[in-house]
Amino acid sequence: MGAKARKASKKAIKKASSQFPNSDSKTASADFLPLEGGPREIPETKPLQNNATVLYVGRIPHGFYEKEMEAYFQQFGAIKRLRIARNKKTGRSKHFGFIEFENPQVAEVVADCMHNYLLFEHLLQVHLIPPEHVHPKLWRGFNYKFKPVDYVQIERKRHNKVRTLEEHKKLVEKIIKRDTKRRKRIEAAGIDYECPEIVGSGQSAPKKIKFDED
Repeated sequence: MGAKARKASKKAIKKASSQFPNSDSKTASADFLPLEGGPREIPETKPLQNNATVLYVGRIPHGFYEKEMEAYFQQFGAIKRLRIARNKKTGRSKHFGFIEFENPQVAEVVADCMHNYLLFEHLLQVHLIPPEHVHPKLWRGFNYKFKPVDYVQIERKRHNKVRTLEEHKKLVEKIIKRDTKRRKRIEAAGIDYECPEIVGSGQSAPKKIKFDED
């Protein structure tokens, strides 16, 4: 490229650059003028305060019950209430429960430290429950010492209760009906077996019987 060509290209670049206004010039276009009133101040957003004090604890291992949980979690802070969900019939643990601390900061620390904590080959699941999501009946009877129902004793009383002649007759009829079905199934299977007679089926009345008073 010759000297004339270089001079021509420099003139073309200067001419093209002069067509665009400088940002610092007073003749700037209206599109780039500053807004009226100056720059706007962004209001400071305050961090939301944590008021949650109730924790959900899931995957609780067998043997880690109310006393053990209270003794273990007291190392973080004062516990207000504690409850483990249990079966109403058997009283066995459902392996999840709830803990309420007096200080919300303590509850937050426990949720951060104990979530996915390995305890007796179980990974604990610990989560904060917001106050608006806490059920009003969550702590109903939380300090109740559960006593499982003794179904063996109930069945024993039902079996040994004093029956009337009519009740005894119905009981014997049911026993004979079940025994007849069992005999037919044995015969259908091709088994040669002589079933023993039912004791008491031929008796008119048992020892314990309730007679109707005239």
